[in-house]
Amino acid sequence: MKVLVIGGGAREHALCRSLSLDPDVTALHCAPGNAGIAEVAELHPVDQLDGEAVARLATGLGAELVVVGPEAPLVAGVADAVRAVGIPVFGPSREAAQLEGSKAFAKDVMAGAGVPTARSYVCTTPEEIDEALDAFGAPYVVKDDGLAAGKGVVVTDDLARARAHALACDRVVIEEFLDGPEVSLFAITDGVTVLPLKPAQDFKRALDGDEGPNTGGMGAYSPLPWADPKLVDEVLATVLQPTVDELRRRGTPFSGLLYAGLAITSRGVRVIEFNARFGDPETQVVLARLKTPLAGVLLNSANGTLDDQAPLSWSDDAAVTVVIASHNYPDTPRTGDPIEGLDEVAEKDAPHAYVLHAGTKRDGDAVVSAGGRVLSVTATGTDLAQARERAYAAVGRIRLDGSQHRTDIARKAAEA
Repeated sequence: MKVLVIGGGAREHALCRSLSLDPDVTALHCAPGNAGIAEVAELHPVDQLDGEAVARLATGLGAELVVVGPEAPLVAGVADAVRAVGIPVFGPSREAAQLEGSKAFAKDVMAGAGVPTARSYVCTTPEEIDEALDAFGAPYVVKDDGLAAGKGVVVTDDLARARAHALACDRVVIEEFLDGPEVSLFAITDGVTVLPLKPAQDFKRALDGDEGPNTGGMGAYSPLPWADPKLVDEVLATVLQPTVDELRRRGTPFSGLLYAGLAITSRGVRVIEFNARFGDPETQVVLARLKTPLAGVLLNSANGTLDDQAPLSWSDDAAVTVVIASHNYPDTPRTGDPIEGLDEVAEKDAPHAYVLHAGTKRDGDAVVSAGGRVLSVTATGTDLAQARERAYAAVGRIRLDGSQHRTDIARKAAEA
């Protein structure tokens, strides 16, 4: 099978790494990719938001499966353009991707499906914003209705900050605060059958102890030793399957990766948000544990044959990912700094630890930073403590001037 992956972050590197290990994949391409992905796939320049350009590339390569990684191309309708030329695509249509593209649309679908979520108001005027903030009180949860690269949500006790964020959005969703630990649960679906993956937990705040601003994610781990063993079955029955059924009922069937961000509250499981693609950095740890070859599963989703899929096989190992971010992230990051130590990790830590590239590019013989989140250092071990130890040992070999990372990824879970 010839496979083309669209995107250029650590999520796409994780996908390409898994696909490169799949014996059924005879040729692997990525557009636009990054310096790390270039080691496992052939890279091609493309405007990943231009559906016709992506479709032309896929056709020219003779791709038999296209995997769309990021949310923006999905919301832009890239999957539709590729499907229109007859190539199977892993990823939802433009209409179905509104589940992530619009928080208000997602809330409407959840209401129709009877999915448990936070009470909320959709606001478009200063008066509506003030009423909603007053109704819920602190801590305030304010979400930009549209895509914001993981940075459109503000959770704060500061009313002025909450109001300022709300006023900066064209349309905003203000909702009640959900207490309790958060869980990320991915499911692969073809619009009818829903196949849940293993749960993970990510760390959104920039600094240790969940301090600092929200980011796209600073690390993740799986499995969750503290979670109820029945959690996945419960979420499949109350959240994932009803949502897929509701979207099909509306005439906008969802095929691809349905990501449920969940809060395990004192009143039960509640959906914080849906995403329409693999999450980053949770993908890095979930795929590190998946033993079933990936390409066939994604192709079954794309072809509507997921009911033929054999049960997924998983490693009992734990996995931990630590994100190395550039200076000043999540504000405007500094780029162009050389990255050293990558060869050391490959030489001394493989196969238990490896580096997945996010914001990197080649500059002559050097690999340099090219974004906010630069690398995802991922490690596996017999338990979370060993996986953590291996991940941080590898992080210690990486040298990037001014870089930052959290030191407490999976610490509480490993010590529990």
